Amino acid sequence: MRIVIAEDDTLLREGLALLLRSEGFDVVAAVDNGDDFLAHLDEADAAVLDVRMPPTHTSEGLKAAAEARARRPGFPVLVLSAYVEDRYAGELLARGADGLGYLLKERVGKVAAFVDALRRVAAGGTVMDPEVISQLMSRRRADDPVQSLTPREREVLGLMAEGLDNGSIAERLVVTETAVSKHIGNIFAKLGLAASDSGHRRVLAVLAYLRS
Repeated sequence: MRIVIAEDDTLLREGLALLLRSEGFDVVAAVDNGDDFLAHLDEADAAVLDVRMPPTHTSEGLKAAAEARARRPGFPVLVLSAYVEDRYAGELLARGADGLGYLLKERVGKVAAFVDALRRVAAGGTVMDPEVISQLMSRRRADDPVQSLTPREREVLGLMAEGLDNGSIAERLVVTETAVSKHIGNIFAKLGLAASDSGHRRVLAVLAYLRS
């Protein structure tokens, strides 16, 4: 898989390139700004971008990601941020969530999870950082149906929103897939979501609910 990296921190940029190459990815370019990233767009299958890059260090990464996906609809992008900014996550999702991820930079240190997230995004999935999900859930009103969920159901809801499938959720919580399926059924019933949604559609349904 061919990857282009856009990150203005030299150490992190080079570290990402080394990490991804060691995991079998073909890093076709590692640049420090959005314009250079877009110049290499046609060479890549997916991208890893920093939210804040030159010249203003505000939202250049988001703008570059949006432009990339305008030129190549559905182009997989994994956006990295130094800290949680759910406004940025919301802007990304509003433009379409297929093949899209938003993670804190600290997750890069958990190599297996980071690489798995990148592969899921490249395959068209959606990956959201657990801290983003936690903030979205904590801002629900007191009378919101989310508040009626049990602690375990809230855990499962959060993991669904991160983009995990039933097997991965079961492994994370050390329970059976049957138990996970039961929890998901209860969650969807309480939130009024379509029980027929599965896979990526399920992730989108949950994220849309939490952002509403």
